[in-house]
Amino acid sequence: MILRKATTVEVPQIWEIIQYAIAQRKADGSQQWQDGYPNENSIRNDIDKGYAYVLEENNTILLYAAILFDKEPAYDSIEGKWLTEGDYMVLHRVAASPLAKGKGIATQFFQMVEEVCVKNNVFSIKVDTNFDNVPMLKIMDKLGYTYCGEVYFRGSARKAFEKVMDGN
Repeated sequence: MILRKATTVEVPQIWEIIQYAIAQRKADGSQQWQDGYPNENSIRNDIDKGYAYVLEENNTILLYAAILFDKEPAYDSIEGKWLTEGDYMVLHRVAASPLAKGKGIATQFFQMVEEVCVKNNVFSIKVDTNFDNVPMLKIMDKLGYTYCGEVYFRGSARKAFEKVMDGN
């Protein structure tokens, strides 16, 4: 599997994956992503800013995510406390293709991202998700992310997690 930056030409494929994820959240009874966000413009903005990544296998995109080494302003006002104060990576808009379902692709993605972080001398990943996004909450638990409190996006509270990696 290869983790690489997404290209503009892939927006239609990525949008299909996002739409599938939106439908999955709705089917699971989650309120996350049920308000018109994310959308195709979100993907294009991610690509323009260099945040858009895909995980592919045999030239098939299995997962999309925005990976930011920038600060996330919403994380500055956490109701709670982060584990660290220094540099961190942020993950947003993580969405897996139906082809990835049940194959542990999201877990593999998170593990690959941890390696990218450490290679860039960044030892913290911060993530937020809706309180009712059960699949993401399970991944956070499985991979040792620590619940740190709540952050707010577009007026909604989101559970905030952080994982600190060893620099060795």
